[in-house]
Amino acid sequence: MNQLWLTAKLDIVESMRARWFQIYTLVFGGIVALLFIFGLTESRVLGFIGLSRLLVTYIQLTMAILPIFVLITTVRSLAGDREAGVFEYLLSLPVALNAWFWGKIIGRYLVVFAPVFLAMLGAVIWGSIDGIEIPWSMFAYYTGLLASMSLCFLGIGMLISVLARTTDMAQGAAFMIWLVLLLFLDLILLGVMIQGRIDPEIAVSLALINPLQVFRTAALAMFDPQLIVLGPAAYVIIDLFGASGFRAFALVYPALLGLGAAFLGYQLFRRGDLL
Repeated sequence: MNQLWLTAKLDIVESMRARWFQIYTLVFGGIVALLFIFGLTESRVLGFIGLSRLLVTYIQLTMAILPIFVLITTVRSLAGDREAGVFEYLLSLPVALNAWFWGKIIGRYLVVFAPVFLAMLGAVIWGSIDGIEIPWSMFAYYTGLLASMSLCFLGIGMLISVLARTTDMAQGAAFMIWLVLLLFLDLILLGVMIQGRIDPEIAVSLALINPLQVFRTAALAMFDPQLIVLGPAAYVIIDLFGASGFRAFALVYPALLGLGAAFLGYQLFRRGDLL
């Protein structure tokens, strides 16, 4: 356990020194600042005004930025260490492979989640100072969504990093996965599937395998519980899960997907050739 936390601490220190972390933090902090500067808290959408409106916009922007940042920076972890010859040095130290692998995951998770959460927390503090009503239930749920999605793409990134032999291959694979997930947003293929006389429940279930789709739909459900903006697909989702059931599913599924990918990556890493 001591080795695990030392590895996590080392990864956190290294990440905080990296330029990507500075850009990553600046992006999310800058988003919140710009939303306040542009007076988004004074606009109204579907009855939402004030900080609720800002959080809705922030979570939608995060959906596009967070996955690619997490994937690209994470896949460089193992692949970069392999190319740099870190594994040869690691094998000479009394550090267990499981402690090193899971320690890097814990450290990287804290690094990728903290800026996103702190930016949203900063918005809440700023709103409190300005006397804006704080939607605590929305803030708590969006925090859970961000934590789940960070874990999801961190696990996928670690799996890619284990499978790829070079950093270039790892980054290319990460970008392709992100692009494929974006292409399946908004249930793009749902109409084609239904026209092909596929059962609607099966079509929607296939679409909801995409964690980005789950994330976006859950974010919409906070201000549109009946998911009217999704059209007929909303009836299938509500029938399958129910409104509260889907919100719970959106928290659990991405986290389990990320943990499963990370565990598979660890098994391959432990049994594979480290050099």
